[in-house]
Amino acid sequence: MTDLPVLHHHTAQLNGIKQHYVTAGSGPAVLLLHGWPQTSYEWRHVMQLLASDHTVIAPDLRGFGFSSKPATGYDALTIAADLAALTDHLAVTDVTVIGHDWGAVFGYVFAASYPNRVAALGIVEMALPGVGVMETAMVPVPDGNFLWHMGFQTVPDLPELLIAGKERPYLQWFFEHFAYDPTAIGPADLDEYVAAITQVGALRGGLAVYREFFRTGEQVTELAKTPLTIPVRAYGGVACLGELTLLSARAVAPAAEGGVIDRCGHWAAEEQPEVVAAMVWELATAGINKMRS
Repeated sequence: MTDLPVLHHHTAQLNGIKQHYVTAGSGPAVLLLHGWPQTSYEWRHVMQLLASDHTVIAPDLRGFGFSSKPATGYDALTIAADLAALTDHLAVTDVTVIGHDWGAVFGYVFAASYPNRVAALGIVEMALPGVGVMETAMVPVPDGNFLWHMGFQTVPDLPELLIAGKERPYLQWFFEHFAYDPTAIGPADLDEYVAAITQVGALRGGLAVYREFFRTGEQVTELAKTPLTIPVRAYGGVACLGELTLLSARAVAPAAEGGVIDRCGHWAAEEQPEVVAAMVWELATAGINKMRS
């Protein structure tokens, strides 16, 4: 049996905050960006699949995991600056960026704001705000099958009041409801995410990303005026956003390719890690070829 690659944990003071990040492997760099309510832990399976031929980097974003949870700085441009500081610290260039959920928004804004650093971009299970697709998905439909939490979590103070002390059942609802296989994120994984969101300041920090929804959307709208020309892949899960992920990606990168992942909901890195890893391999190769052409 082949030994699994070792995941190395690090911290560094960058862009005014403590950034915790996990690395593995060697080779061309891949930056993996988590969403809410997760941390770098969501990428553990994908990192193990990629580490044989890539340097894989998975940070805890500002407000999440073991990174700092400051009072401000949760708009996409500020978090993109965090990522720029991290890649500077690691002397990483021509990186392939893969983002899931809000991590995809921050990955896009990083790629659009620092175009000389990013070779290719992957968007997994997210509709970018500011291009109309996410906003449409927030409109109420029967049985609660719409993105109601996107609006709820922008409200000041009230979500903390209602969620605090109920973090486990609240997160469990999302992990089960938005999955193809509701057992994909098991009790031990849920323990990990509950421990992360109940750290001091973490619930507030994660919700602050939602409270910056409108400012981040304005930033995306402005950046989209200059379409991306790097290779872009965008995939949604058949049981969640489906074709909407690619539709929104084409608003910022008209040549984006992708589609729908079968037997997958929102939590693609944990529901279908082999498919996500295969997408990263293909995308990283496309990015290298684009740079050489």
